Amino acid sequence: MTDEALLDRMALPRPDVTASEAADILLTHYGLSGTLSELGSQQDRNYRLDTEDGRYVLKICHAAYETQELEAQNAALHHLRAKADAPRVPNVMASTEGHEIVPVSVRGQDYQVRLLEFLEGDGLTHRAYLAPASVAALGALCARLAAALADFTHPGLDRSLQWDLRRAGPVAVQLLSSISDSAARDRIAKTMVMAVRRIQPLAPSLRLQAVHHDVTDDNVVSRPDAHGRPVPDGVIDFGDIIRGWLVGDLAVTCASLLHQADGDPFHILPAVKAYHEIYPLIEEELKALWPLIVARAVILVASSEQQISIDPDNDYVRGNLEGERRIFDTAMSVPFELMEAAILKAAGLHIADVDTADWQSLLPEIDPASIAYVDLGVQSPHFSDGNWLAADMDWRLLARAAAESGTAATRYGEYRLSRAGLHHAKAQATYALHMDVCLAAGSVVAAPFAGRITWYDQHLVLTGGDMKLHIDGIDLSVDDGSEIAAGQTLGTVSGETSSLGGLRLQLCSIAGFEPPLFATPEQAEAWSALCPSPSVLIGPGADAPKPETSALLELRRAHFASPQKNYYAHPPRIERGWKEHLFDIEGRAYLDMVNNVTILGHGHPRMAEAISQQWLMLNTNSRFHYAAVAEFSESLASLAPDGMDAVFLVNSGSEANDLALRLAWVHSGQRNMLCLLEGYHGWSMASDAVSTSIADNPQALTTRPDWVHAVVSPNTYRGQFRGPESTADYLGTLTPVLEAIDAKGEGLAGFIAESVYGNAGGIPLPDGYLTEIYRQVRERGGLCIADEVQVGYGRLGHYFWGFEQQGVVPDIITIAKGMGDGHPLGAVITTKEIAASLEKEGYFFSSSGGSPVSCVAGMTVLDVMAEERLQDNAREVGDHLKARLAALIDSYPIVGAVHGMGLYLGLEFVRDRTTLEPATEETAAICDRLLELGVIMQPTGDHLNVLKIKPPLCLTEGSADFFANMLEKVLAEGW
Repeated sequence: MTDEALLDRMALPRPDVTASEAADILLTHYGLSGTLSELGSQQDRNYRLDTEDGRYVLKICHAAYETQELEAQNAALHHLRAKADAPRVPNVMASTEGHEIVPVSVRGQDYQVRLLEFLEGDGLTHRAYLAPASVAALGALCARLAAALADFTHPGLDRSLQWDLRRAGPVAVQLLSSISDSAARDRIAKTMVMAVRRIQPLAPSLRLQAVHHDVTDDNVVSRPDAHGRPVPDGVIDFGDIIRGWLVGDLAVTCASLLHQADGDPFHILPAVKAYHEIYPLIEEELKALWPLIVARAVILVASSEQQISIDPDNDYVRGNLEGERRIFDTAMSVPFELMEAAILKAAGLHIADVDTADWQSLLPEIDPASIAYVDLGVQSPHFSDGNWLAADMDWRLLARAAAESGTAATRYGEYRLSRAGLHHAKAQATYALHMDVCLAAGSVVAAPFAGRITWYDQHLVLTGGDMKLHIDGIDLSVDDGSEIAAGQTLGTVSGETSSLGGLRLQLCSIAGFEPPLFATPEQAEAWSALCPSPSVLIGPGADAPKPETSALLELRRAHFASPQKNYYAHPPRIERGWKEHLFDIEGRAYLDMVNNVTILGHGHPRMAEAISQQWLMLNTNSRFHYAAVAEFSESLASLAPDGMDAVFLVNSGSEANDLALRLAWVHSGQRNMLCLLEGYHGWSMASDAVSTSIADNPQALTTRPDWVHAVVSPNTYRGQFRGPESTADYLGTLTPVLEAIDAKGEGLAGFIAESVYGNAGGIPLPDGYLTEIYRQVRERGGLCIADEVQVGYGRLGHYFWGFEQQGVVPDIITIAKGMGDGHPLGAVITTKEIAASLEKEGYFFSSSGGSPVSCVAGMTVLDVMAEERLQDNAREVGDHLKARLAALIDSYPIVGAVHGMGLYLGLEFVRDRTTLEPATEETAAICDRLLELGVIMQPTGDHLNVLKIKPPLCLTEGSADFFANMLEKVLAEGW
C-alpha cells in the first residue's frame, strides 16, 4: 500500500450505515434478525445482534481496506481456535451463501461486512482500577496470544497501518496537523522525537512476527476470579493484526494499562513480568519497550484528535480521548531511563554497576571514620510522639550530631520517617537518593572524577562520562564550563568561619536532568540504578541497611508456631505506631482501623513514661503489698455498677473469661453454660469451649463439650429472625434448650455473651433480650457474665459498658484489650460474695496480673481517657463515621448494612440484599485494596464479610473521613 493510500484511510470516518440498514444486511446475507446495539469503534461500524439462538457482531468495513487484510483476520481467528493453549477468540460466521466476507453497497457506498460470534465476558474499558493480579493476567494473555501467533503467516499481514509502531514517527507527523493547540502539538511532537531516537538504534534487533497489536482494555474480555477481580481470558477485534515488532504488541497492551494506572507508570510492571515469564523478550526488546509505549501514547492522542475533527459525532472516540490523554501524561511523567531500568529489573536482568575504581575522595580533609551518621529511619530512637512531622526535624538532628562530632551525615537509601506523611492514598517518596553532610564551613571539596563543570542557581553539576555529581552548599572556586581533573579542588563548604555548613550530594546518570531527592518504595530499586550511592565519595557507613522484610517473614514462619497467623498474604513490616497511625519499615503510613488494643492510640508518651518510671522502681507480683494494685482495683470497681466491688486482675481477655466461667461453676455448683452461636470469648480451654464462631474455629459447632449449650445468635440483620421486633422470636429459641437442661436435673451454671454482638460486627442485641435471658438464668441459680473485652470500656461512645445499652446489670464483667493500651492486662469484676466462692478451690494467683507495672498502665489509661475525653470522642467521631458509611448503602449494592455504635462498627457486604448472600471473597479483596490505599482493615463474622471497624479511640474526624473516602474509592473503582 502506498503512503497516500494510508493517509486516505486515516482520514476516513466510520461507515455511514444505520441500524435499520444493518438489520437488512443481516437478514439478506445471514438470515438473522433480532435486537441490534451499536458498539464503539475507531473507523469500523459495529453492531451487536442479539437473537434467541445466540449473539453476534456485525463488522462493517470501508472498501478501502483490501479484502486480503480481512482474510488475514479471519485466518488468524481460525488458527487460534485450533490451538489448545491460545486465548479464547470469536468464531467467524459464514453467510447463507458460505462466504466469510460479504461485499455490500449502502446508499451508493461500497463496504465489506463480516459476522463474528459475540465473545462472552466482561470488558475492562470502564474499570478505573485493575489489581496487580489482573494486570499480570493481561500481560500473560498478551504473551499467550503472541506465542500462539508465532507460526501464523498470511499475505494480508504485510500492510500499512497507522497503528504499526514501526511507522510511529511518520504517522505522528501526519496526525499532528489536526491538533489546533500549538503548545500541546509541540509537546506531543517533542515526545515522539525522543521516543524515536531511543527506538532507532534498537530497531534492527527487534523480532518480527504476526501480532494482534491491540490487546487493550477495549479488546479483551474477562471472567471474575473468586474475589470478583477480572481475569482477562479472551481477545476480540483483530482489525490491527499485522506482521510487526513482537515487543510492539506488548507496548500496546502496556500503554492501555496506563489508563488505569492513576498516574503511576510502574503499574505496568506485573504485566511485563508475566509476559516475559511466558514468552521471554531479549534485552534490546526490553529496552525498546518503554519508548514504544510512549510512541503508542502519542499515536493514541493524535489519532483521536484527528478522528474527532473528521467525525465529530463519534462518541466512542470522544469518550476515549480523556483516557488517552491520561495515558500520555503518565507516559511522560518519568524519564525514559527510569522505566528502562524498572523494566529490566522486572524481567530479572542485571544492570551493571558504575565503575568507581578510580574515583577519589570528595572531602580530602575529613577522616571518613570521624563522620557520625544520623539514623532518620522509621525505627530511629530520635523520634517519638510525632516529632518527625516538624518540617526541619531531620536538619535539626543532623546539625546536633555535627555539633557533637564535628562532621555528621544522613544515609543514602534510608526510608525517612519524616517523609511518610499521613492520610495518603499513595505511598510517599521516603527513600533517600542523596546524602546531606553537615561539617565545618570552609572545608575543601574536591572532584572525585574528571569532568566538566555546570553551575546554575548555586547548584553544581560535575559531568564525567556517564555519571553526574550534583552538589549544593558549595562556594565554587572554578569557572562554569571548565574541565576539571580528578582530585582538583572544586571549592569549599559555604558558611561563615567557625560555623557549620551543609552539603547535599547526589549522583545521577541521566544527562540534563535534576533527579528527585527521594523515591517511593516501589520505585526505589530502579532509581537506585540511576542515582547510585555516593558512599564511595564519603566512606563506609554512608548506606542505610536494607530492610530484610522477606527474610524476617520467613524467619517468623520458621519459628513462630503456624497457628499464630498474620494479617495479609503479603504483610507490610510494621515497626512504629503513633495515635491512630502505623508505619512500615519503608515509611508507608497506614490508618489503623482495627486496633482495639491500643485504646489511647499508639506510642502514647504518657504510657511510655508511666510504665518506664514504675519499671525502674518495682515490678513484682500481686502477693506483695504496694499502692498501685489497691488504687487500680478501686478505680475499676468505681466504674462498675453498685455492689460489684471485687476485682481480679489477669493478663488477657481469654484469662478473664476463663476465670469468669470458673467463678460461675464454683458459685452455682453446676457445670452447664449457655452461650451464643457466632460468639468468641478466647483461646483457653474454658473460654474456647464457649466460643462458637466458625470463622475463628471451623470445627466450633462439632467440637463443643457437653456442658456447653449454644443458642441461636440474635443477629437481627441476617439471623433466623430479622428486624428490631425479633426479641420474642429469639427468646423462643432459648426455651427448648433450658427445658432440656431442666429435664436432666443438672442445673445451670450461667450464661456468657458479649453485650453487643462484637464478633459479628457490632450488631446490637434486640431490645429486652438480655433482660429476659438474665432473668431465666438467675431463676435457675446461674450467673450472668457480660463479656466486655471487645465492646466495653468506653468504645461504644454512648455507653461505657455494653450492657448499659440493654439496661441490665450482670453478675460478672470481663474486660481486657484496651484497658492496658497494649500492655497485657485483663480483669474480672464481680461481687464479693461471688469472688469468695473461688476460695472453695483454694486461692487465685496470676504471676503478672496486677503487677505494679500492669496496674500503673491501667490507671494511666483511665486518666488519659478522662483527660482526652476519649469516650466522648468515640461517640462524636463514631456517629460521624457511621453516617458516612450509611450513605454508601444508596450508591453501592454490595453494602448491606452498617452495624454498631461509637467506634465499634461493622460494615456488612452482601452479593444480594434479598438473600443476603455474604460477599466473603469480595470483602477480603476490599481489605487488600484498602491496604494499598493506606488503611489497615480486616473482616469479621462467621462469613468474614463484615469490616470490623474498631480503631483507637483517639481517631480524629479527619482520619474517619480518610477511611470513608478510601472505602468509597474502592467501591467506586473496584478491587
